[in-house]
Amino acid sequence: MITQVRGRLVEKTPTEVVVDCNGVGYLLHISLNTFTSLPADENVILYTHLSIREDAHTLFGFINKTEREVFKLLISVSGVGPSIARTMCSSMTSEEIQNAIASENVALIQSVKGIGAKTAQRVIVDLKDKILKTFDIDEVSVHTSNTNKDEALSALEVLGFQRKQSDKIVTAIVKENPDATVEQIIKLSLKSL
Repeated sequence: MITQVRGRLVEKTPTEVVVDCNGVGYLLHISLNTFTSLPADENVILYTHLSIREDAHTLFGFINKTEREVFKLLISVSGVGPSIARTMCSSMTSEEIQNAIASENVALIQSVKGIGAKTAQRVIVDLKDKILKTFDIDEVSVHTSNTNKDEALSALEVLGFQRKQSDKIVTAIVKENPDATVEQIIKLSLKSL
């Protein structure tokens, strides 16, 4: 219904802004990422999403269309409401959310306040294909490098190496050899550790 608001920024807090559009003040709920990206001058354009419930009509504002699209995808998942989606958009950038879903990183999604293990898995199941299509992310590079890297790190930890130290070496190896298998990553890491 309301797709964007252009006007003068009258008030701003980390969670909401008021934009004056020709004498009408619109209260928009925003994420921390939008708050930090707000321009220094008073004139702003925010892309919006209107959430309608029985007891409230709430307008959410976003600094760019990508963040709005990620928000809309998140609220399409059963168990993820607008407030949890906004918290997620505040905790991570749009790109981080896309990559977390594309690489099936349950732990990262679950680290957001209000999201449990089941909901995190549901987000991945429901949105992975949509995220890959909508934002044209290369599934193979995201998925294999992260999974193989994580498995290699776990194996090195079991072998008694500190995760911090291993992480730097494994990250460098994965950058140089994106197609390396878990075994290859571990063997190369053992040479450097």
